[in-house]
Amino acid sequence: MQWVEVTGRTVEEAKEAALDQLGVDEHDAEFEILEEPKSGLFGRLRSEARVRARVVPTAPRPKVERRDRRRGSREKRGGEARPSGRKGQTVTTDETHEQVEPDVAPPTLAEEAEAAQDFLRGLLEAFEVGGELRNEELDEETIEVAISGGDLGLLIGPRGQTLSALQELTRTVVQRRLGARSGRLLVDVAEYRRTRRAALERFATAVAEKVKDAGVPTALEPMVPADRKVVHDTVNAITGVATLSEGEEPRRRVVIIPAAADET
Repeated sequence: MQWVEVTGRTVEEAKEAALDQLGVDEHDAEFEILEEPKSGLFGRLRSEARVRARVVPTAPRPKVERRDRRRGSREKRGGEARPSGRKGQTVTTDETHEQVEPDVAPPTLAEEAEAAQDFLRGLLEAFEVGGELRNEELDEETIEVAISGGDLGLLIGPRGQTLSALQELTRTVVQRRLGARSGRLLVDVAEYRRTRRAALERFATAVAEKVKDAGVPTALEPMVPADRKVVHDTVNAITGVATLSEGEEPRRRVVIIPAAADET
């Protein structure tokens, strides 16, 4: 997963900005603090905090790599490793006893989608709700499992809160069944996410045009990281306006500002 590098007046502010760019919650990201903020005279900020972040990789490194690395270390120390028999057999050398671990290949996106569909199919049956399941590979690291059908509002909830919980539950189930995840798994119901994204893009564009004409910043309602990312991406593609985020979760919101105000 690609790293993003951001700055902020504090480390927490920089982290929040990174989450906005990644479009994920904090538990789905990992951070590296590159630089702490520094104060100058009279408490003024001399330099901002600098943070690097990315979406947490879900696939473990293949165990064969760890085994080869240990074998290489023994050879450098002069040890002699004998070939193992069956996987899991204890290998004795002149320096150490090592338990060889079986190789574990990370699941494919198709395998993740199959496991997700199996879980969601059982969930629909338990709720006695009819629906059809399909999956779509959005990019080489992301797959979406979508449910379509009749009355599916129960699985969406107010402002998509139930859908967000359903997605996290599905991710957890898939990881437990397959032992790992190798990509980003998304769940959509009745095209809610797609419809909401389109609505957010239209809304953000309209507000951005008003901000550009009036020259007055406008704060939007609090949003989840994924929705804030849609707004950031949409507005930052429009000349004459920019965005920033303020507040803390779950009340963090996007502010659309004139570009000139952002530069001062």
